[in-house]
Amino acid sequence: MLDEFLALLKNDTWELVPRPHANVVRSHWVYCVKYRADSSLECYKAHLVADGSSQQAQVDYDETFSPVVRPATIRMVLCIVLSKGWPINQLDVKNAFLHSKLDKTIFHGSTLRIYRCLQSGACLLP
Repeated sequence: MLDEFLALLKNDTWELVPRPHANVVRSHWVYCVKYRADSSLECYKAHLVADGSSQQAQVDYDETFSPVVRPATIRMVLCIVLSKGWPINQLDVKNAFLHSKLDKTIFHGSTLRIYRCLQSGACLLP
């Protein structure tokens, strides 16, 4: 969790501001365990996610987007790679940030203990 939190701070993901008179989207940490191929423990992971139930359509968002790849696309790429005899490498992306301009002003509630003492604060997404 500390690695994820430090990456969010390093990338200037938000700015702590006084709590506005607007909808503040709740957020929470999701934890998961990553295993190796032999079923041994590799690491624990943590992700800060927005709580969708606190968002209001046409206020907090107009559309949704999820950067996912279909399994058929992965199979096709692997078939091409194998047929060409190209080497295959694996990598683990520790943090990925999608940067885009936000059309709306979005605030999310801080779920971090370091910010909980600031009950009147919220995190402004730039």
